[in-house]
Amino acid sequence: MKNANVFAALRAAFPAALDAVAVECADGHGLSYSWRDIERATAMMANLLASLDLPPGSRIAVQTEKSVEALMLYLAVLRAGYVFLPLNTAYQAAEIEYFIANAEPAVVVCAGKNFGWVSKIAFKAGTQNVFTLNEDRTGTLLDRAAAMSDQHQPAIKRADELAAILYTSGTTGRSKGAMLSHGNLLSNAQTLKDYWGWRPGDVLIHALPIFHVHGLFVASHGALLNGSKMIWFSRFDPRAVIARFSEATVFMGVPTLYVRMLGEAALTQAACKSMRLFIAGSAPLLLETFKDWQTRTGHTILERYGMSETVMLTSNPYRAEDGDRLGGTVGFALPGVGVRVRDEQGRDCGHEEIGNIEVSGPNVFSGYWRMPEKTKEEFTADGWFKTGDVGKRDARGYFTIVGRSKDLIISGGYNVYPAEIEGYINEMAGIAESAVIGLPHPDFGEGAVAVVVAKPGAQLDGEAIIAALKSKIANFKIPKKVFVVAELPRNTMGKVLKNQLREQHKTLFA
Repeated sequence: MKNANVFAALRAAFPAALDAVAVECADGHGLSYSWRDIERATAMMANLLASLDLPPGSRIAVQTEKSVEALMLYLAVLRAGYVFLPLNTAYQAAEIEYFIANAEPAVVVCAGKNFGWVSKIAFKAGTQNVFTLNEDRTGTLLDRAAAMSDQHQPAIKRADELAAILYTSGTTGRSKGAMLSHGNLLSNAQTLKDYWGWRPGDVLIHALPIFHVHGLFVASHGALLNGSKMIWFSRFDPRAVIARFSEATVFMGVPTLYVRMLGEAALTQAACKSMRLFIAGSAPLLLETFKDWQTRTGHTILERYGMSETVMLTSNPYRAEDGDRLGGTVGFALPGVGVRVRDEQGRDCGHEEIGNIEVSGPNVFSGYWRMPEKTKEEFTADGWFKTGDVGKRDARGYFTIVGRSKDLIISGGYNVYPAEIEGYINEMAGIAESAVIGLPHPDFGEGAVAVVVAKPGAQLDGEAIIAALKSKIANFKIPKKVFVVAELPRNTMGKVLKNQLREQHKTLFA
């Protein structure tokens, strides 16, 4: 059987000169890692995991700050044949408790500063192994791995075997674990390598987090599968990133990063002259940002569209002969990916007709972890995944996302689901009900805002509600403003009219 292990494919693409620099830490005092370092470190970590006698298919949950060692841990999990479960560094105790209870990981890796509370949750849930990994290359994971052999044969995996679970919050209830296979990840990485014209000598500036699809899969896989060096930023710094453009060729970012770089005087055509490609995704790119970037840099941003459940689905063209990069669109369906727009009755929409976006292809996940009914609900009878996004296709094949059927808010590239936040707010003393909406925000694309109704006799304070949420949920989910009102607008069926609330407050962040 041919080995479909993602790590094995990435390893095969490493350059022959293993002592060449693979990753240079932009904020690490000249620290760099060779391809040989990645080969040896991932082998040692994989051997550590193997020494734990874990059951096949064990989940390895990881909540650590961004570091090259954290990327190596991801690769080591794949190499050893286990399932990687990345967790946003902003998640708080209530969220981590849910993920660990739901995924039942055999191993949890966390930052040393969080070991006390994370290990308590993990051990209570039955997890046997908890390690620490810090951004300064310390922690019990590295201490234990240092004693292991640096030789390891990658596990043999079928294309349909599970490689990763990414939790993506639902619009009702708690988060869902999207199950991505080795075949899902590898097919997408290979498609993008060709479609985006990766070439020898390319250098990627990696300034994204590595707990979601964009930074972990799209960016990292792209560079590794091409044997390309990465200039690694543990945190995004617009001025520092611009200063490294002269040494790089590819940059990937969420729209917020482009907006922040446009605020720097150092962003000029001269600063970008060696760059080949700027890619944007994870949230809608404003046409104004698209045009401003063109004017300032002479480069046209390539916008694409993907999801946790599918990795990348569409992309504006890289090559001029394939068409123009059109601002406000997410381009064409990628080769091998099916994208269709359908109305509520399941009929195909005509050109420019708005409908529900459904997708199929080797990149589309198999379903949600331990949620067979939810999985069945989210796929059509003929096997297409219902994205929950609303959009249209023009006569040339360009897709445009016009909204989200599930009220999803995308703030700074992160998904924020109103129902989850409303659940936490509604549990608070004195609150009768709440509605969370997204409003246009100049920096984050959208900002969450909560509108709450008090119980009779209760006195509510918006700032106090925000403060209380800070101990419960990740910072990117916290509403930027809370309004207290007498009642929420409703239709005759009793449904809250969020469109009215959005219209009423639309200029809040203008």
